[in-house]
Amino acid sequence: MKIITVYGSSQVSPGDKVYLDAVAIGEALAKAGYTVMSGGYFGVMEAVSKGAKRAGGRVIGVTTDQISLQFDVQPNRYLDEIVNYADLRDRLLHMVENADGYLAMPGGIGTLHEIAETWELMRIGGVARRPFVCYGPMWAEVIKIMEGSPYLGDGYHGMITIAQDLPTVIEALSQ
Repeated sequence: MKIITVYGSSQVSPGDKVYLDAVAIGEALAKAGYTVMSGGYFGVMEAVSKGAKRAGGRVIGVTTDQISLQFDVQPNRYLDEIVNYADLRDRLLHMVENADGYLAMPGGIGTLHEIAETWELMRIGGVARRPFVCYGPMWAEVIKIMEGSPYLGDGYHGMITIAQDLPTVIEALSQ
């Protein structure tokens, strides 16, 4: 079964549009036969996990002691498997190396870091090129700015698909 890593904000709450979108995306991914992998905590991570479980899918949470211990939080309750690392670097590397595709939902600095690391590893061949989707107008603007930058070298362009709706997300990830 193919695994899709989902990145996104921990700062969204149940009822927020992004949370509801993430639930719907988790459901759609599970129905399409994907295992969903995320950082395993709350916000988008919880929402996508909840959606996938609701549809009978498998969910992996990749957690880290740096978050669990510092903020005294537990992984969300929708996970089938928890993979824990001591630090954020190893956590992110696991989510990049062990996925067949990536989806970035709206998020902050952590999500931006995940996008940048994944994008760079695919560009330099650290991991094989895989489907990579950024969801929503926020990432559309960020990726547009980056791809238009004179400081972005060869090999970066066209690696990320921008999606504004659920059907586009699923279609792009299935390619």
